[in-house]
Amino acid sequence: MFLALVVSAVVVALVVVGLFAFGLRRRLIQRSGGTFDCSLRWDAPPREEPAGAPDADTGPAPAVPAPPAGPAASVAGTPSGKGWVYGVARYGGDRIAWFRVFSYAPRPRRVLERSAIEVLARRMPEGEEELALLSDSVVLGCLHRGTHVELAMSEDALTGFLAWLEAAPPGQRVNVA
Repeated sequence: MFLALVVSAVVVALVVVGLFAFGLRRRLIQRSGGTFDCSLRWDAPPREEPAGAPDADTGPAPAVPAPPAGPAASVAGTPSGKGWVYGVARYGGDRIAWFRVFSYAPRPRRVLERSAIEVLARRMPEGEEELALLSDSVVLGCLHRGTHVELAMSEDALTGFLAWLEAAPPGQRVNVA
């Protein structure tokens, strides 16, 4: 009986310490300011034009639905919720450091450099993505050093992100759609 109480107390203490470490890490990330909630899908499949969309060269596209674009697309061709990871992004000079929320790592998981980000498209979450992302998210499709990346953030965070991209020093290439 005594051993069971000791083991239970140790388990509860470990859970409390783990939760405290999550909170402390989040406070340390946000300490320097300039942070925003941002879900990320790295190496996301590129978006395809919907079936039936007019093409400038050949007229209307055939009414045959396009095949799913990799593992992150559902059967109907709409994006699935797979691959999205919830995180916190922090501005730091000409880079954005992206941290996973559910991690103990003190270092960012991804670093996006302003000069290497090319904004391709903006869209609202579709299909299963609506369940995988925060309720007020907007999805921003980007290209970062040849890798297709999707970022999901609130409208306010998106405005700040696009302003940060456009505020690049003179002579630096910036492509904002």
